Amino acid sequence: MMDSIRSATWRALGTTVVVAVSEPEELDRACDTVRGVLCEIDRACSRFREDSEISRLNAAGGRPVRVSRLFLRATRCALRSAQLTGGDLDPTIGSSIRVAGYDRDFAAIRAGAPVRFRPAAGWPFILLDEANAVVRVPAGVELDFGATAKALAADIAAHGVGEQIDGGVLVSIGGDLATAGTAPTGGWSVRVTDDHAAAADAPGQTIALRSGGLATSSTTVRRWKRGSSELHHILDPATGAPVSEYWRTVSVAAACCVDANIASTTAIIRGASALDWLADAGLPARLVGVDGAVTVLAGWPQEELAAA
Repeated sequence: MMDSIRSATWRALGTTVVVAVSEPEELDRACDTVRGVLCEIDRACSRFREDSEISRLNAAGGRPVRVSRLFLRATRCALRSAQLTGGDLDPTIGSSIRVAGYDRDFAAIRAGAPVRFRPAAGWPFILLDEANAVVRVPAGVELDFGATAKALAADIAAHGVGEQIDGGVLVSIGGDLATAGTAPTGGWSVRVTDDHAAAADAPGQTIALRSGGLATSSTTVRRWKRGSSELHHILDPATGAPVSEYWRTVSVAAACCVDANIASTTAIIRGASALDWLADAGLPARLVGVDGAVTVLAGWPQEELAAA
């Protein structure tokens, strides 16, 4: 008997959200749960809201700030990503991103004057007191959880839906995917491209995702001008400047969306050396060079509609 997948799409967190379920009657309940998670992550982690927890912490002038359980979780997640990558994903990069011009929702960014890039302060400066639900960063240090918060939201949302409904669910937030429950026969059909919002016939590959998560990081979409330079949103914490473009797009499958996103973004930052790093980790990956050449690793499928 064929699965009857039903899905819904809307805008949130400055990107496209897709929720798909294998049991059509469960879609409304799944969407309600996902919307709730997105509202909570926005209130906790959006640096584009003055009333968010991360904005209050960044403006606290070095004072400790009591935070929610969700913000504690998001901070743990960001610190883990920094530790796993040797600081390549540094959550203290907030001021670097701001001075580079990514200081508002991406759709509102306009061309501007040249900038002097600012290195990240360094993630060891973050003080996390879980027992008292307190986080502190030094005065002048700004956190940004852009490398992990969206993927964390996908994982939390998919897990929450999976506990409530029959069948399976896929949650995509800006093309970063998390699944839960029983996948449809043959897996979830996913189109992997440079831009998650591209048309179905855009260059890319269709894979079948049976479990876990998948994330795609790319330098091709979130770009803006400063002076005569074109910038993108993946920065080198050591310099605060956009990383040199070796890979234009990297997609990784992992046990959860957070781990997939950590790997895909770090691969963009590490360039050629990412091949050995991903292979050693055993993570299926598809890497597209700036010239369009595709490299696949660790069992990522070569054939269309093969399982990842």
